[in-house]
Amino acid sequence: MRSPPSAIALVQTQRAWHRLTMTGPRYPDLIAKLPSTVPFVGPEVQERQRGAPFRARLGANESVFGPSPFAVAAMQDAAGQCWQYADATNYDLIHAIAARMNIRPDNIIIGEGIDGLLGYLVRLLVAPGDPVVTSDGAYPTFNYHVVGYGGTLHKVPFRDDHEDLDALMAKAAEVEAKIVYLSNPDNPMGSWHSGAKIEKALESLPDGTLLLLDEAYIEFAPDGTAPNIDADDPRVIRMRTFSKALGMAGARVGYGIGAPELIKSFDKVRNHFGMSRISQAGALAAYEDEAWLEEVVDLVAEARDRIGAIARANGLTPLPSATNFVTVDCGSDGAFAKAVLAGLIAEGVFVRMPFVAPGDRCIRISAGRPADLDMLEEALPRALEAARR
Repeated sequence: MRSPPSAIALVQTQRAWHRLTMTGPRYPDLIAKLPSTVPFVGPEVQERQRGAPFRARLGANESVFGPSPFAVAAMQDAAGQCWQYADATNYDLIHAIAARMNIRPDNIIIGEGIDGLLGYLVRLLVAPGDPVVTSDGAYPTFNYHVVGYGGTLHKVPFRDDHEDLDALMAKAAEVEAKIVYLSNPDNPMGSWHSGAKIEKALESLPDGTLLLLDEAYIEFAPDGTAPNIDADDPRVIRMRTFSKALGMAGARVGYGIGAPELIKSFDKVRNHFGMSRISQAGALAAYEDEAWLEEVVDLVAEARDRIGAIARANGLTPLPSATNFVTVDCGSDGAFAKAVLAGLIAEGVFVRMPFVAPGDRCIRISAGRPADLDMLEEALPRALEAARR
């Protein structure tokens, strides 16, 4: 005859049944319908999938040349104080940027890279259903935030591998957009508009629409690319980063420039302790080392020239670039470009490609050191041969 269950066994059974019948968190309908995805698959994920590290990391538009040595030293010195919260006002860094740009500190907001600032801005301005305008194929992290807060994206196609300023403004007027997004220089195509053209386009910006001008690559662009826009102009917010030319992508530091009322409004939604003391110290030292910035810009220009030469030697067409990468036209369709990309990854060379046609005929190659580009030069012919089979 089977003995009756013990009291402990009964409790364990009851708990197991309770776990099975629990409903868990109740997601809002908006969130429940979203896919659990990230805008980019990082190189570390791909390395784990392929079971080997990349030989050349030329896909994420980081600076392989690294940050200023003074920034590295400042971060090392600050590491001992990482038990302290950072200054939530980012006082020293804001005042350094304001002095360099000849604007007021209340024109500047600091955040966790441009990506973090994009999220805060969308949260500030976009309610469910609100219209937002961007280019089809432009930086996907912005779209990720808009969709996450329930905004409605309206997209216009690129024209001649450039974001179409006239079409963006026309669509913004048509849908009464809260925000219109423009990256200048552009990612992923590397193209750019003159500052004068952007200033002219502002004349047709609808009343109540904010131009979000993403200038992540502005340090690499030709003179005259940055528009002359008053920092107090309430129609525009400009965003810049320490991730590209200043070589601090992993430290997550970006800043926005805008009218004081908008800048102050970030305090309603931002993570006030989102910055670390280490990142603050490194960013301040990096910003003050103008000689290092000039050296990196020169190194990037040399790397762009070499990437272009490698592409042409293999029958491909490099597009003009004002960034730290070169977008290379593979001369066919998206399927072929994807095969070329897969071939490079199989060779241990990490690159990426635009997601949306007609840009998806291309691959995108970040500036690298001579040794990195030696690997690219060696791997590209084999990747093309494999793609053509």
